[in-house]
Amino acid sequence: MSVALHARGLAAGYHGHAIVEGLDLSLEPGTVTALLGPNGAGKSTTLLTLAGALKPLAGEVSIAGAVARGPLSGRARSGLGFVSEERSVFMSLTAAENLRVGRCDIAHALALFPELEPLLDRRAGLLSGGEQQMLTLARALARRPKVLLADELSLGLAPLVVERLLQAVRAAADEEGVAVLLVEQHIRKALKIADHVLVMRRGAVVLSGSGEDLRGRTADIEAAYMAAAA
Repeated sequence: MSVALHARGLAAGYHGHAIVEGLDLSLEPGTVTALLGPNGAGKSTTLLTLAGALKPLAGEVSIAGAVARGPLSGRARSGLGFVSEERSVFMSLTAAENLRVGRCDIAHALALFPELEPLLDRRAGLLSGGEQQMLTLARALARRPKVLLADELSLGLAPLVVERLLQAVRAAADEEGVAVLLVEQHIRKALKIADHVLVMRRGAVVLSGSGEDLRGRTADIEAAYMAAAA
């Protein structure tokens, strides 16, 4: 199978100090890879570097076989979508205007999240947190990315909204062939939709396997979390 995104020997961090070192990963079209780990493990730093928001300290990232050296805007043109842990909506614009600013297929966005249709004329700042996150994810997926990097979609949201967002991520992989890298705080919910799982601790992958395998090894994953706190 072809590789949508590949990272080799990636080191990432801030002000020359590496938080993540020696990371290798491959994302295949039509699959969801869950990146799990405790706070401070380097998950968000990894996503920011893959997205081009941070320059790698070492190693390289390639998208569809081409080395990606540019910033996030250039990688977006190469087919990369990025949803950060902060809901990136324009609060003073309506939901419809947010979709237009994102230069996405609005009809496709509404097909993904019909819940947004009655909210199109409402300012994003007046939407609930769950509705804002649906809008953010709809905008990213409606650009039909080849790769989606999603950081903590569920942060602070109700369980039913979390299920809805993760369902949309799984559908994007299954129906659109999107390669997804998902950072998620809800271990069991992430394992439920993941094809592959990577568990990070202190900047390195300490456990990996298929989603099917690791669904039966939640104790091992939780042990990795506990070891980081020790």
